[in-house]
Amino acid sequence: MPQTHVPVLAGELIEALDPRAGQIAVDCTLGAGGHARLVAERIGPTGTLIAIDRDPTAEAAFAQLAAEVACDTRFIRADFVSGLAQLIEEGVRADLVYMDLGMSSMQVDTRERGFAYAYDAPLDMRMDPDQELTAFEIVNTWDRRRITRALREYGEERFADRIAGEIVRRRAKKELETTFELNDAISAAIPAPARFAGGHPAKRTFQAIRIAVNGELEQLDEALPLSWSVTKIGGRIGALTFQSLEDRRVKRFFAEKARGCLCPPDLPVCVCGNTPEAELVHRRSIVPTPGEIAANPRSKSARLRAVRKLREER
Repeated sequence: MPQTHVPVLAGELIEALDPRAGQIAVDCTLGAGGHARLVAERIGPTGTLIAIDRDPTAEAAFAQLAAEVACDTRFIRADFVSGLAQLIEEGVRADLVYMDLGMSSMQVDTRERGFAYAYDAPLDMRMDPDQELTAFEIVNTWDRRRITRALREYGEERFADRIAGEIVRRRAKKELETTFELNDAISAAIPAPARFAGGHPAKRTFQAIRIAVNGELEQLDEALPLSWSVTKIGGRIGALTFQSLEDRRVKRFFAEKARGCLCPPDLPVCVCGNTPEAELVHRRSIVPTPGEIAANPRSKSARLRAVRKLREER
Protein backbone atom coordinates (compact mmCIF):
# COMPACT_ATOMS: atom_id res chain seq x y z
CA MET A 1 0.00 0.00 0.00
CA PRO A 2 1.25 3.54 -0.71
CA GLN A 3 2.63 5.36 2.29
CA THR A 4 0.76 8.40 3.61
CA HIS A 5 2.14 11.48 1.90
CA VAL A 6 4.25 13.65 4.21
CA PRO A 7 5.31 17.01 2.73
CA VAL A 8 9.01 17.64 3.34
CA LEU A 9 10.21 20.79 5.16
CA ALA A 10 6.59 21.96 5.23
CA GLY A 11 6.89 24.45 8.07
CA GLU A 12 10.18 25.77 6.75
CA LEU A 13 8.71 26.31 3.27
CA ILE A 14 5.76 28.24 4.71
CA GLU A 15 8.12 30.38 6.78
CA ALA A 16 10.31 31.09 3.74
CA LEU A 17 7.38 31.96 1.44
CA ASP A 18 5.40 33.85 4.10
CA PRO A 19 2.00 33.39 2.36
CA ARG A 20 -0.61 36.00 3.21
CA ALA A 21 -4.33 36.52 2.69
CA GLY A 22 -5.33 37.44 -0.85
CA GLN A 23 -2.11 36.41 -2.55
CA ILE A 24 -1.69 34.44 -5.77
CA ALA A 25 0.41 31.29 -5.32
CA VAL A 26 1.74 28.95 -8.02
CA ASP A 27 2.62 25.38 -7.02
CA CYS A 28 4.76 24.14 -9.91
CA THR A 29 4.77 20.48 -8.84
CA LEU A 30 1.54 19.72 -7.01
CA GLY A 31 2.05 16.00 -6.37
CA ALA A 32 -0.17 14.92 -3.50
CA GLY A 33 -0.79 18.55 -2.54
CA GLY A 34 0.73 18.62 0.94
CA HIS A 35 2.52 21.95 0.53
CA ALA A 36 -0.35 23.40 -1.51
CA ARG A 37 -2.84 22.74 1.28
CA LEU A 38 -0.73 24.69 3.78
CA VAL A 39 -0.34 27.58 1.36
CA ALA A 40 -4.07 27.57 0.55
CA GLU A 41 -4.96 27.82 4.24
CA ARG A 42 -2.86 30.98 4.55
CA ILE A 43 -3.92 32.82 1.40
CA GLY A 44 -7.53 32.24 2.42
CA PRO A 45 -10.80 32.86 0.56
CA THR A 46 -9.49 35.98 -1.20
CA GLY A 47 -6.38 34.19 -2.48
CA THR A 48 -5.76 32.07 -5.56
CA LEU A 49 -3.84 28.80 -5.80
CA ILE A 50 -2.67 27.69 -9.23
CA ALA A 51 -1.36 24.12 -9.32
CA ILE A 52 0.75 22.62 -12.12
CA ASP A 53 1.65 18.95 -12.59
CA ARG A 54 2.27 16.69 -15.59
CA ASP A 55 1.25 13.53 -13.72
CA PRO A 56 -2.46 12.73 -14.19
CA THR A 57 -2.64 11.23 -10.69
CA ALA A 58 -2.03 14.73 -9.32
CA GLU A 59 -5.32 15.87 -10.87
CA ALA A 60 -7.27 13.67 -8.46
CA ALA A 61 -5.29 15.06 -5.52
CA PHE A 62 -6.07 18.56 -6.77
CA ALA A 63 -9.79 17.84 -7.05
CA GLN A 64 -9.90 16.76 -3.42
CA LEU A 65 -7.83 19.75 -2.33
CA ALA A 66 -9.99 22.20 -4.28
CA ALA A 67 -13.13 20.83 -2.61
CA GLU A 68 -11.68 21.38 0.86
CA VAL A 69 -9.96 24.78 0.75
CA ALA A 70 -11.53 28.23 0.69
CA CYS A 71 -9.31 29.95 -1.88
CA ASP A 72 -9.88 30.04 -5.62
CA THR A 73 -8.11 27.14 -7.33
CA ARG A 74 -6.95 26.20 -10.80
CA PHE A 75 -5.14 23.15 -12.17
CA ILE A 76 -2.88 23.04 -15.24
CA ARG A 77 -2.01 19.55 -16.49
CA ALA A 78 1.46 20.18 -17.91
CA ASP A 79 5.13 20.08 -17.05
CA PHE A 80 6.11 23.16 -15.09
CA VAL A 81 7.95 24.77 -18.02
CA SER A 82 4.81 24.66 -20.17
CA GLY A 83 2.59 25.62 -17.24
CA LEU A 84 4.66 28.65 -16.25
CA ALA A 85 4.98 29.75 -19.87
CA GLN A 86 1.18 29.57 -20.19
CA LEU A 87 0.70 31.74 -17.11
CA ILE A 88 3.18 34.32 -18.39
CA GLU A 89 1.38 34.41 -21.75
CA GLU A 90 -1.91 34.99 -19.90
CA GLY A 91 -0.37 37.88 -17.96
CA VAL A 92 -0.63 36.19 -14.55
CA ARG A 93 1.63 37.71 -11.88
CA ALA A 94 2.13 35.67 -8.74
CA ASP A 95 3.13 36.57 -5.19
CA LEU A 96 4.51 33.10 -4.48
CA VAL A 97 6.02 30.47 -6.75
CA TYR A 98 7.44 27.23 -5.41
CA MET A 99 8.57 23.84 -6.70
CA ASP A 100 9.14 20.50 -4.98
CA LEU A 101 11.53 18.69 -7.30
CA GLY A 102 12.18 14.99 -7.88
CA MET A 103 9.69 12.18 -7.42
CA SER A 104 6.46 12.43 -5.47
CA SER A 105 5.43 9.80 -2.96
CA MET A 106 2.54 8.85 -5.26
CA GLN A 107 4.99 8.01 -8.03
CA VAL A 108 7.55 6.04 -6.06
CA ASP A 109 4.89 4.08 -4.15
CA THR A 110 2.96 3.09 -7.29
CA ARG A 111 5.02 -0.01 -7.98
CA GLU A 112 3.93 -0.63 -11.56
CA ARG A 113 5.41 2.72 -12.66
CA GLY A 114 8.92 1.40 -12.14
CA PHE A 115 10.46 4.32 -10.24
CA ALA A 116 11.73 2.26 -7.31
CA TYR A 117 14.54 -0.29 -7.34
CA ALA A 118 12.96 -1.96 -4.29
CA TYR A 119 9.97 -3.26 -6.29
CA ASP A 120 9.93 -5.55 -9.33
CA ALA A 121 8.05 -3.68 -12.04
CA PRO A 122 8.21 -2.80 -15.74
CA LEU A 123 10.95 -0.34 -16.70
CA ASP A 124 8.89 2.82 -17.11
CA MET A 125 9.76 5.84 -14.86
CA ARG A 126 7.62 8.36 -16.78
CA MET A 127 6.17 11.21 -14.73
CA ASP A 128 3.84 11.86 -17.66
CA PRO A 129 2.49 8.48 -18.80
CA ASP A 130 1.55 10.00 -22.17
CA GLN A 131 5.13 10.70 -23.23
CA GLU A 132 6.94 8.23 -25.47
CA LEU A 133 10.40 7.87 -23.88
CA THR A 134 10.58 5.23 -21.13
CA ALA A 135 13.32 3.65 -19.06
CA PHE A 136 12.86 0.50 -21.14
CA GLU A 137 13.83 2.39 -24.28
CA ILE A 138 16.92 3.93 -22.67
CA VAL A 139 18.12 0.64 -21.24
CA ASN A 140 17.48 -1.38 -24.40
CA THR A 141 18.19 1.00 -27.28
CA TRP A 142 20.75 3.61 -26.20
CA ASP A 143 24.33 2.71 -27.04
CA ARG A 144 26.94 2.09 -24.36
CA ARG A 145 28.50 5.53 -24.66
CA ARG A 146 25.17 7.33 -24.30
CA ILE A 147 24.13 5.27 -21.29
CA THR A 148 27.53 5.86 -19.68
CA ARG A 149 27.23 9.61 -20.18
CA ALA A 150 23.73 9.67 -18.65
CA LEU A 151 24.84 7.68 -15.59
CA ARG A 152 27.81 9.97 -15.05
CA GLU A 153 26.03 13.27 -15.64
CA TYR A 154 22.71 12.52 -13.96
CA GLY A 155 23.69 9.95 -11.35
CA GLU A 156 27.32 10.86 -10.66
CA GLU A 157 27.96 7.12 -10.85
CA ARG A 158 31.69 6.30 -10.80
CA PHE A 159 31.11 2.83 -12.28
CA ALA A 160 29.00 4.23 -15.12
CA ASP A 161 30.94 2.62 -17.96
CA ARG A 162 31.01 -0.80 -16.27
CA ILE A 163 27.27 -0.67 -15.62
CA ALA A 164 26.53 0.44 -19.18
CA GLY A 165 28.72 -2.35 -20.51
CA GLU A 166 26.90 -4.96 -18.43
CA ILE A 167 23.52 -3.64 -19.57
CA VAL A 168 24.57 -3.85 -23.21
CA ARG A 169 26.01 -7.34 -22.73
CA ARG A 170 22.84 -8.68 -21.13
CA ARG A 171 20.39 -7.08 -23.51
CA ALA A 172 22.21 -8.69 -26.46
CA LYS A 173 20.83 -11.98 -25.15
CA LYS A 174 17.48 -10.74 -23.86
CA GLU A 175 15.90 -7.31 -23.43
CA LEU A 176 15.88 -6.01 -19.86
CA GLU A 177 12.21 -5.56 -19.05
CA THR A 178 11.95 -5.08 -15.29
CA THR A 179 13.51 -3.10 -12.48
CA PHE A 180 14.91 -6.28 -10.89
CA GLU A 181 16.59 -7.28 -14.15
CA LEU A 182 18.23 -3.84 -14.22
CA ASN A 183 19.14 -4.23 -10.54
CA ASP A 184 20.90 -7.51 -11.30
CA ALA A 185 22.92 -5.95 -14.12
CA ILE A 186 23.99 -3.04 -11.90
CA SER A 187 25.02 -5.29 -9.01
CA ALA A 188 27.01 -7.55 -11.33
CA ALA A 189 28.90 -4.56 -12.75
CA ILE A 190 29.89 -2.91 -9.46
CA PRO A 191 32.91 -4.38 -7.62
CA ALA A 192 31.88 -6.27 -4.48
CA PRO A 193 33.64 -3.95 -1.96
CA ALA A 194 31.79 -0.93 -3.39
CA ARG A 195 28.44 -2.62 -3.88
CA PHE A 196 26.82 -1.42 -0.67
CA ALA A 197 28.99 1.58 0.14
CA GLY A 198 26.78 4.65 0.30
CA GLY A 199 23.41 2.94 0.02
CA HIS A 200 21.77 0.63 -2.49
CA PRO A 201 24.01 -0.06 -5.51
CA ALA A 202 21.21 0.80 -7.95
CA LYS A 203 20.34 4.17 -6.39
CA ARG A 204 22.47 6.38 -8.64
CA THR A 205 21.67 4.49 -11.83
CA PHE A 206 17.91 4.62 -11.21
CA GLN A 207 18.18 8.33 -10.45
CA ALA A 208 20.10 8.93 -13.67
CA ILE A 209 17.68 6.99 -15.87
CA ARG A 210 14.66 8.67 -14.26
CA ILE A 211 16.17 12.12 -14.84
CA ALA A 212 16.95 11.22 -18.46
CA VAL A 213 13.45 9.84 -19.08
CA ASN A 214 11.76 12.97 -17.75
CA GLY A 215 14.27 15.62 -18.83
CA GLU A 216 14.30 16.88 -15.26
CA LEU A 217 17.45 19.00 -15.29
CA GLU A 218 16.67 20.58 -18.64
CA GLN A 219 13.18 21.36 -17.31
CA LEU A 220 14.63 22.97 -14.20
CA ASP A 221 17.05 25.12 -16.22
CA GLU A 222 14.09 26.46 -18.22
CA ALA A 223 11.69 26.74 -15.29
CA LEU A 224 13.84 28.91 -13.02
CA PRO A 225 13.86 31.94 -15.35
CA LEU A 226 10.16 31.45 -16.04
CA SER A 227 9.39 31.35 -12.30
CA TRP A 228 11.26 34.65 -12.00
CA SER A 229 9.26 36.23 -14.83
CA VAL A 230 5.88 35.22 -13.42
CA THR A 231 6.69 36.55 -9.92
CA LYS A 232 5.75 40.08 -8.85
CA ILE A 233 8.28 42.48 -7.36
CA GLY A 234 8.22 41.69 -3.64
CA GLY A 235 7.14 38.13 -4.34
CA ARG A 236 8.99 35.01 -3.28
CA ILE A 237 10.29 31.92 -5.07
CA GLY A 238 11.10 28.70 -3.23
CA ALA A 239 12.65 25.43 -4.39
CA LEU A 240 12.94 22.09 -2.62
CA THR A 241 15.65 19.86 -4.08
CA PHE A 242 16.59 16.27 -3.30
CA GLN A 243 19.94 15.80 -5.00
CA SER A 244 23.03 17.87 -5.67
CA LEU A 245 22.48 18.35 -9.41
CA GLU A 246 19.19 20.14 -8.74
CA ASP A 247 20.48 22.07 -5.76
CA ARG A 248 23.50 23.44 -7.65
CA ARG A 249 21.26 24.85 -10.35
CA VAL A 250 18.88 26.49 -7.87
CA LYS A 251 21.75 27.84 -5.76
CA ARG A 252 23.51 29.33 -8.81
CA PHE A 253 20.35 30.93 -10.20
CA PHE A 254 19.36 32.48 -6.87
CA ALA A 255 22.93 33.64 -6.16
CA GLU A 256 23.14 35.39 -9.53
CA LYS A 257 19.86 37.19 -8.86
CA ALA A 258 21.10 38.27 -5.41
CA ARG A 259 24.48 39.47 -6.67
CA GLY A 260 25.17 43.20 -6.38
CA CYS A 261 28.34 44.99 -7.47
CA LEU A 262 30.18 43.36 -10.37
CA CYS A 263 33.33 45.49 -10.13
CA PRO A 264 36.75 43.88 -9.62
CA PRO A 265 37.49 43.53 -5.90
CA ASP A 266 40.52 45.86 -6.10
CA LEU A 267 38.42 48.87 -7.16
CA PRO A 268 37.92 51.18 -4.14
CA VAL A 269 34.53 52.47 -5.36
CA CYS A 270 31.75 50.73 -7.28
CA VAL A 271 31.48 52.02 -10.83
CA CYS A 272 29.20 49.35 -12.33
CA GLY A 273 26.05 50.52 -10.56
CA ASN A 274 24.66 47.00 -10.47
CA THR A 275 22.15 46.31 -7.72
CA PRO A 276 20.69 42.94 -6.71
CA GLU A 277 17.51 41.72 -8.36
CA ALA A 278 16.69 39.56 -5.32
CA GLU A 279 17.60 38.91 -1.74
CA LEU A 280 18.19 35.47 -0.31
CA VAL A 281 15.62 34.55 2.33
CA HIS A 282 18.31 32.45 4.06
CA ARG A 283 22.06 32.68 3.51
CA ARG A 284 22.35 28.89 3.47
CA SER A 285 20.01 26.13 2.38
CA ILE A 286 17.55 24.82 4.98
CA VAL A 287 17.75 21.09 5.71
CA PRO A 288 15.47 18.77 7.71
CA THR A 289 15.90 18.40 11.44
CA PRO A 290 17.00 15.03 12.85
CA GLY A 291 13.43 14.61 14.10
CA GLU A 292 11.94 15.05 10.62
CA ILE A 293 14.45 12.64 9.12
CA ALA A 294 13.61 10.04 11.77
CA ALA A 295 9.88 10.45 11.11
CA ASN A 296 10.23 10.64 7.32
CA PRO A 297 13.50 9.13 6.02
CA ARG A 298 12.71 10.34 2.49
CA SER A 299 13.38 13.89 3.67
CA LYS A 300 17.04 13.17 4.41
CA SER A 301 18.52 14.70 1.24
CA ALA A 302 16.12 17.66 1.01
CA ARG A 303 17.33 21.25 0.76
CA LEU A 304 15.21 24.37 0.69
CA ARG A 305 16.28 27.67 -0.87
CA ALA A 306 14.20 30.81 -1.38
CA VAL A 307 14.56 34.38 -2.64
CA ARG A 308 12.50 37.57 -2.56
CA LYS A 309 12.29 39.49 -5.82
CA LEU A 310 13.45 43.11 -5.52
CA ARG A 311 13.27 44.32 -9.11
CA GLU A 312 12.85 43.20 -12.67
CA GLU A 313 15.76 42.25 -14.91
CA ARG A 314 17.43 45.11 -16.75
